[in-house]
Amino acid sequence: MTLEDKIRRLPTSPGVYLMRDADGVIIYVGKARNLRQRVRTYFGTAGDGRYHVKFLMAKVADLEVMLTDTEKEALLLENTLIKQHRPRYNLDLKDDKTYFSLRLDPSEEFPRFSIVRKAPRDGARYFGPYASASAARQVLQQLTRMFPLRHYPFKTCMARKRPCLYHQIGQCSAPCHKLISPADYDALVQGAILFLEGKNRELTAQFRRRMDEAAAELRYEEAARWRNLLRSIEVTVEKQKVVTRGGDCDVVGFHRDGGRLELALLFIRGGVLGGSRLYGLQWELDDAEGIAAFLRQHYVEGCVIPDEILLPLEIEESAALAELLGDLRGKKLVIACPQRGIKRELAELACKNAAAALRERDEAAAGIQATLADLQQRLHLSRLPRRIECYDISTIQGRHSVGSGVVFSDGRPDKAHYRRYRIREVAGQDDFAMLSEVFGRRFRPEKIEQEGVPDLVVVDGGIGQLNAAHEIVRLLGLEGRFDLVSLAKSRTERAPASATVEKSAERVFLPGRRNPVVLRQNSSALLLLAAIRDEAHRFAIEYHRTVRGKEGIASGVERLPGIGPKRRTALLQHFGSLQRLKEASMEEIAAVAGMNRTLAAKLHDSLHGALPTESEV
Repeated sequence: MTLEDKIRRLPTSPGVYLMRDADGVIIYVGKARNLRQRVRTYFGTAGDGRYHVKFLMAKVADLEVMLTDTEKEALLLENTLIKQHRPRYNLDLKDDKTYFSLRLDPSEEFPRFSIVRKAPRDGARYFGPYASASAARQVLQQLTRMFPLRHYPFKTCMARKRPCLYHQIGQCSAPCHKLISPADYDALVQGAILFLEGKNRELTAQFRRRMDEAAAELRYEEAARWRNLLRSIEVTVEKQKVVTRGGDCDVVGFHRDGGRLELALLFIRGGVLGGSRLYGLQWELDDAEGIAAFLRQHYVEGCVIPDEILLPLEIEESAALAELLGDLRGKKLVIACPQRGIKRELAELACKNAAAALRERDEAAAGIQATLADLQQRLHLSRLPRRIECYDISTIQGRHSVGSGVVFSDGRPDKAHYRRYRIREVAGQDDFAMLSEVFGRRFRPEKIEQEGVPDLVVVDGGIGQLNAAHEIVRLLGLEGRFDLVSLAKSRTERAPASATVEKSAERVFLPGRRNPVVLRQNSSALLLLAAIRDEAHRFAIEYHRTVRGKEGIASGVERLPGIGPKRRTALLQHFGSLQRLKEASMEEIAAVAGMNRTLAAKLHDSLHGALPTESEV
């Protein structure tokens, strides 16, 4: 059956259509309330006049449809198929996991807030979203200053002999040690919820009533606590600017430039603009279809769903999408395209943000290209250093030795390609041998085939480190495959007859050249090299601490009778560090796989100094 025959015989029911190229690869997945009508808009005689749609249609060799009972089911199926097949011409929302929310489970004993990435329907309350973990932590810090709720899991709190440090600085009410009644703690929880919901008038009235009641009953310390809470809330509320009335809403704006679609998402919570998020996407089809695709991927993935979503233009599936998101949320949701008033102004503001973000992206990309070109010219590199790799070694007198490799693509960290190396073949303090092991593992033929080779490799150190790295590259048969430089840190120097301490410039060493290249301090080229070097150093130290911590806990328990390799591994995996094992109660240790109460008691006593270890006997 030809493609034209398939299109003529399409049903008028809801469903999903999959477009395949000549090789049978799915290049686009779409959904429709009426499959025949929708697909004909692509393949009809009039067709779609846009070049990118014609380009897509020219690649379509086959068509497959999957029927559903309702448009809402088609939305869900489409989203599933897009995630499964990752078609070339569908929206690819790669960074949907970077949202953070505050979670509070009212069913817990003395509930507390925690930062999570997803907002599943598990009966808990979720607040946000926040564009980054740091933004969520700032809100959480502000909350704990006003509402001193507990910080740690309740079992951890109960295992302590005295309240934690947060209680001593006034940021925890210590319910684990019964320093606050359940009723007063619940009042703090409800106050924090009202604050996050933007119901500040109701919150202040409630706390003022409690303050007056405590003062009337001569409970002056309690009254002072409510007074201090009121002051903190009022100071915070004064800094917030109300932009609209009503419940929570998200505002979507967009700006189009050819195949690039920039989306801006504004978060309004309790009438206050609480944050925003920008998305730079590649999209070849209709604007409205792109916005609809974004909404489906963004909210169905587990993000906090607001009361209302405001759009700058109408989308075909708004009713079905509102029904689907309402089911996920557990309450009704409105998707609207306002035509006038403050809501229309917010949609226009979101579009302005999207346009500004696209301009900034273009300017930043142009700046990065200029920096890379300057780096190529100043260091006499054989190619533009679009992919730069940097390697570092971290060790303490040859113990727990590790290596790190970080990658910058077009001047930005490419963390998906970061690599960590546990040094296995080198004993003692020999940084050159360790670097040789790291290079040998990174540039194995199969690794080169998988990841390719970089344009530039940076080594931390001076001319000695560079010469050693150059010899390693030569022995691996990779000379000429990429450029190699080393970056030496600046040094503080003082002339013998002078009291003035001067800081030398950072220097770049090149193979075959004795004298270093000194780039202008604070130049973008030098700052980029320094950022790469420092990132490799940070990544190596972080891994070294992890390895050292795991071996530390192992050495802390392996000396005890009855703690063999299996139990030691189980304790390592469960607690992660010797400090956390020391803080654990005997019951928590006994709950670890392979442990029992007798052995847990012996280990607990040993860690707290009640029993000598073998080395102390």
